[in-house]
Amino acid sequence: MGGRRRALTAIRRFFAGDAAGAIVLLAATIAALLVANSPLAPAYVATLHHAVGGMSVEHWINDGAMALFFLLIGLEVKSEFVSGHLSTWGERILPGTAALAGMIVPACLYLLVNMGTPANLRGWAIPAATDIAFALGILALLGARVPTSLKVLLTAIAVIDDLLAILVIALFYTGHIALLPLLAAGAGLGVLIILNLSGVRSLLPYLLIGVGIWYGVLLSGVHATLAGVAVALTIPLRTGGGQPPLKRLEHALQPWSSFLIVPAFGFANAGIAFGGMAAADVIAPLPVGIMLGLFLGKQIGIFATIRGLVTVGLAAAPKGASWAQVYGMAVLCGIGFTMSLFIGGLAFAGAPPAMDSVKIGVFAGSILSGIAGWILLRRSAR
Repeated sequence: MGGRRRALTAIRRFFAGDAAGAIVLLAATIAALLVANSPLAPAYVATLHHAVGGMSVEHWINDGAMALFFLLIGLEVKSEFVSGHLSTWGERILPGTAALAGMIVPACLYLLVNMGTPANLRGWAIPAATDIAFALGILALLGARVPTSLKVLLTAIAVIDDLLAILVIALFYTGHIALLPLLAAGAGLGVLIILNLSGVRSLLPYLLIGVGIWYGVLLSGVHATLAGVAVALTIPLRTGGGQPPLKRLEHALQPWSSFLIVPAFGFANAGIAFGGMAAADVIAPLPVGIMLGLFLGKQIGIFATIRGLVTVGLAAAPKGASWAQVYGMAVLCGIGFTMSLFIGGLAFAGAPPAMDSVKIGVFAGSILSGIAGWILLRRSAR
């Protein structure tokens, strides 16, 4: 009985840890790679393409379940900008400028490598995103070796990075728009704004109308996950007493996102069959551009911007952190896994060979960034 109690305590402690989500996502990714390169591969592909309710299982994960992931991102962005670490312009300058440079430099590197392949240019935004779960998970594994100020800075950069990635998806990866469903979704959004201004604090009407907004956006041609962000911005954050509705929803969604939605996305999208793949496929412009963008572009853009702003006196350096630690954090920002794969799926939808190349580039860049960032931070803490 005592052993069972200790095991349950250990499990609870694991899932309560900051690194748990990253570990579960890593396990899902490894499982996808193993299945895709085993006799189960045909069943894996057939399951993802199986139609349920008019959409494939893969479509439900990428456009349905991931809308909840984007809802959570929207809640986190609103919370940080209204009452968190990004609530003043002074607090936004350093992470905001670093995040912007951390998108521009990787995109430029990618375009430079793929300049001779016009069909690949559409993927310019793939190496521009940071995976907050993996990056913060590695910081959590390092524990007290990393100062709190550095964790706050990484979180702020990742939050703004997510916001910029959402804008990129909305502006550059939206195809033909059906106006009527989009207007209906807009009307639903207007109703949510009225509910907010009227002081409605129950989450139920926001969620019910939010489902309708998601469906309207899905039919419109705009990527349906953006509905999650739009709905999040209407959820009330300030309230007269008790826990705000936004915080209640954020806390309720967090475990589902970390331990089900994002791992399911990883399992559905990380599977790549290596059989028959030649060395030329690995060193082709598409994967190399993504790898260099994530591993080199991210660290160059973010670290150079932070160092420059601090040097000219426009921002203060993270308290208690050495420049070696700041550099290690910048390297960690090159882990692009979830959002990079998501943008890759939008950029090369219906092109399986291109998506295999995207996965190779994302895996290579993210693994290099994760290992190098961990080593740098571990050594700099001594």
